[in-house]
Amino acid sequence: MKYISFAIPCYNSQDYMAHAIESILPGGEDVEIIIVNDGSSDDTSKIGHEYAEKYPDIVKVVDKENGGHGDAVNCGLANATGKYFKVVDSDDWVKEESLHNILQVLRRFEDEGEEVDMLIANYVYEKEGVDNKKCIHYRNVLPQDEIFHWTDIGHFHLDQYILMHSVIYRTELLLLCQLRLPKHTFYVDNIYVYYPLPHVRKLYYMDEDFYRYYIGREDQSVNEKVMIRRLDQQIFVTKKMIDMYQMKEITNKKLKRYMVNYLAIMMTVSSILCIRSKEKENLDKKKELWLYLRKKDARTYLKIRYGILGQTMNLPGRSGRKISSLAYLVARRLIGFQ
Repeated sequence: MKYISFAIPCYNSQDYMAHAIESILPGGEDVEIIIVNDGSSDDTSKIGHEYAEKYPDIVKVVDKENGGHGDAVNCGLANATGKYFKVVDSDDWVKEESLHNILQVLRRFEDEGEEVDMLIANYVYEKEGVDNKKCIHYRNVLPQDEIFHWTDIGHFHLDQYILMHSVIYRTELLLLCQLRLPKHTFYVDNIYVYYPLPHVRKLYYMDEDFYRYYIGREDQSVNEKVMIRRLDQQIFVTKKMIDMYQMKEITNKKLKRYMVNYLAIMMTVSSILCIRSKEKENLDKKKELWLYLRKKDARTYLKIRYGILGQTMNLPGRSGRKISSLAYLVARRLIGFQ
């Protein structure tokens, strides 16, 4: 059987996609690699089909019209046959030793008739030009090497939130909760991680530096200038997340706290991008976003606006603009502002 389906969304990825593919191939026939060619105009499809021809029992290629990263993830999920599902961006890769260790655990689950909804591992920022790589781990937050539940989690630090890089979902869970990411939209990885959370019952954490998250291309979506240019999409995704759940419906207190804090980070990132743009139109959008949250979920609005964000401080270099100290830390840690 295929234990993990790895979906690799590719758009004009000819220069780096091979590294991502080669890093997963050591999993052998326990894995499947789904290369989703999202309407590329370069040799992405050609390279993908060369791998599929060479490794027919492991690699398959899906060629589709361009629909954006989220639509490529949707396509990968629709074609997945593995019990678990993992997204690897085409400029990232995974660590071979950790891959083998994770597969060993999944084989043991299968032998014991056990399964989990979410498996979490560490990820490493592979930042160009930086020798000391920053690793995001969860060893102070999550029980290790045992099945646990939301009631067992600790308190997450700002830079410890579970991202697409760190999560492996059970495929059937994603299908049953009808996960569907918007087309032609950036930052939908937040939806991918956030939406299934209330459906997750069993979790498992491995202290493995599994996913290697490359940072260095000027056109990457986490680049500050690019994020400001795509501000409307950041706000769109944040509103989508606001619409998903009334927090009063989340019965587990620790899960609710985690989700509210995640939403606070999304509100913070959107707000600070509006401020950094220095455009009145975007400041109005910031105000409208907060009004949107207040209208949809007044209790969560109060919790975030006056509880989590709390005291304000001056943002360096932006005289007169107030922003919470949490917002400033989030911006520095998550989106690289100086």
